[in-house]
Amino acid sequence: MEDALLLGVEGVKKTILHGGTSELPKFITGTKVTFHFRTQLCNDERTVLDDSKKVGIPMELVIGNMFKMEVWETLLSSMRIGEVAEFWCDIIHTGMYPIVAKSLRRIAEGKDPVDWHIHTCGIANMFAYHTLGYEDLDELQKEPQPLYFVLELLKVEQPSEYNRESWALNDEERLKAVPVLHGQGNKLYKMGRYEEATLKYKEAIICIKNVQTKEKSWEAPWLKLEKMALTLTLNYCQCLLRMEEYYEVIEHTSDIINQHPGQLSVSFCMASAPMLLRCSNSVLSYALGIL
Repeated sequence: MEDALLLGVEGVKKTILHGGTSELPKFITGTKVTFHFRTQLCNDERTVLDDSKKVGIPMELVIGNMFKMEVWETLLSSMRIGEVAEFWCDIIHTGMYPIVAKSLRRIAEGKDPVDWHIHTCGIANMFAYHTLGYEDLDELQKEPQPLYFVLELLKVEQPSEYNRESWALNDEERLKAVPVLHGQGNKLYKMGRYEEATLKYKEAIICIKNVQTKEKSWEAPWLKLEKMALTLTLNYCQCLLRMEEYYEVIEHTSDIINQHPGQLSVSFCMASAPMLLRCSNSVLSYALGIL
């Protein structure tokens, strides 16, 4: 174990636990980094908050892609392949960790990393509901503190060496992908491949929501993205209707109506009225059938 090394970044200390191999990789915009991480509190017990090895899924991020934990890009960029290092990070770098950890835990649980069907930004939702859904993260959110990150660098891929999925795109690329995914979803819907169509619509919505979280709620750019998401959500719900997932349709459409007062809700209700009527009749018929 080497002594703690300063990275030249305020509020960060590094300790190499296991040396890596070869030269320091090139970390340019678009480089995909695969690594394991363990997050620990700075208490006597070194309480573990998250451990990707226990989950069995390594973490991936793309350099320069505005990942919420910006300091992780800095930490990883100081490492060699195979290196294991411990980083102490002060509060100035750890404030966003609870929100990031929530998304990572949802992925590990087989859920969507974002509540894409809820049409407010993630931070607004957090304050509206007063919880992230995990008690330890709620406590960390209320009282931010320094954290230890133990990182193991597994793989570094340059932009030309891998196929970029939607999560690895920048905002401009995400917005360009939306109409493509929309069109693919429409084509699959017309072919009767409803489940595959939902995946395309869902991916497009996630692209929009990732961009939208960086805009100020209810201002013009945010509203423009919101209307795009509403259209895709309606398409998604049409697929669910064909798949007879009536209760989920009611859940999504009710969320939209409840969270969009005024003209937007009126327009949405007019557009979705036939769908809701059909869905309500189907649910009623199903319930009467059970009775």
